[in-house]
Amino acid sequence: MRIPRIHCEQPLREGAIVTLEGQAARHVARVLRLGPGAALVLFDGRGGEFEAQIESAGRDGVTVRTGGRRRPRPESPLAVTLIQGVSRGERMDYAVQKAVELGVTRIDPVFCARSMVRLRGERLARRRDHWQGVARSACEQCGRAVLPEVRVPRPLDERLAQDPGDGTRLLLDPAAERRLADLPPPARATLLVGPEGGLDEAEIACAGERGFTAVRMGPRTLRTETAAAAAIAVMQGLWGDM
Repeated sequence: MRIPRIHCEQPLREGAIVTLEGQAARHVARVLRLGPGAALVLFDGRGGEFEAQIESAGRDGVTVRTGGRRRPRPESPLAVTLIQGVSRGERMDYAVQKAVELGVTRIDPVFCARSMVRLRGERLARRRDHWQGVARSACEQCGRAVLPEVRVPRPLDERLAQDPGDGTRLLLDPAAERRLADLPPPARATLLVGPEGGLDEAEIACAGERGFTAVRMGPRTLRTETAAAAAIAVMQGLWGDM
């Protein structure tokens, strides 16, 4: 039986007593229905991972005792930042989930000219927290011990002006002539993917002025959530650990 992996924001060390609260506690006690004596793996999202055992489970939380430190799965040698145009509901969740499974180091949601979702104030903060939760669950499932940060969404032009990206800068454009396989291997890369309607001409030009190279993903036009996952998978296959 596969031992559940649970993210814990508290500092972890061998032999510590840790109380899981909130979503983590509900998942362990109500969804997984685990009780005293059950085995877990706890990871802190910064590379630390420990064997653990449930001491008690109740309404106030789940108490866990940590055991020995584990050697987590290695991170990809290719550090990828995903700049993802905000899309609707499950499409954005899928893009975040698969990007984390495929090894991205950070996700920057951005609002583009063709974005069909506009968020402000508390709604914006709640959606960012939701996407961070999607990333956390993806780490629990796929075995990563490093939790990628999902940043607060902002307009694309603002993001590019303040932080154009690390390493090789790439944007997906169905009309581009170059492919990922045509490029020299980078150690770091920033990938820009538009929302449902793609990036408009002004955004493509703006990204080009900031050093982004347009690349295509074959002859078919992919959905935004498919495009991100497909491009990251190809990048990991060419330059990473897949």
